[in-house]
Amino acid sequence: MAGICGPNPITHLHRRTTQSPLNLRRAHGGARCCSVSPETENKTKTPPLLRLAVSGVTELLRLFSSSAQDNRADHQLNSGDREGIPVSDVTDVLRILKADYENAYFVTGNFTSAIYAKDCMFEDPTIQFRGKELYSRNLKLLVPFFDSPSIGLRKIEKGANMETSFVLATWRLRTYLKLPWRPLISIDGSTFYELDEKLKIVRHTESWDVTALEAVGQIFSPSGGRAND
Repeated sequence: MAGICGPNPITHLHRRTTQSPLNLRRAHGGARCCSVSPETENKTKTPPLLRLAVSGVTELLRLFSSSAQDNRADHQLNSGDREGIPVSDVTDVLRILKADYENAYFVTGNFTSAIYAKDCMFEDPTIQFRGKELYSRNLKLLVPFFDSPSIGLRKIEKGANMETSFVLATWRLRTYLKLPWRPLISIDGSTFYELDEKLKIVRHTESWDVTALEAVGQIFSPSGGRAND
């Protein structure tokens, strides 16, 4: 595991980011990796029991979802997985990702799956799994629980480290959940998109400004007002 170190492109996350895909330092106009100490890694590591609990809840939601809902998710995945999407360089990938954010893909479940490798690794501070089809299904499971959701793109940029090209996006997520106590989920975060030599996304890693435990705790905290307040 690596963490963000300064000076870094997402300075508002440098103190509390729970998981970071890459340590970024500006050097000669680009970015390069730097390492973190084992002590720092241990402080930000998510407890295995919490990861297991989140995985279990996700699996239960999937099992209880209707087959019709699954079919719609698969259909939308296929419709977004067109081979005709032109991608000739990292700028094209950035452009498509930016459009997905503008269409609020995380809170709608609709994203351009064609730019992802079939076995892409997806991870955040609470869960890790492989496969863009599973990612699509997981998004579709979450969407019905959102109430007044919004995800705002704050910054998106491309970079390269050694032989690896990537896109880094920072964002703000706000949404209530359709539960009796109407909890508010409020997370500022970043997503690191690692590309392979074919310009397919092979790793999609989220970092948050709250710990995994704090994020899960938001689900059980009642709140009032509007999500964009």
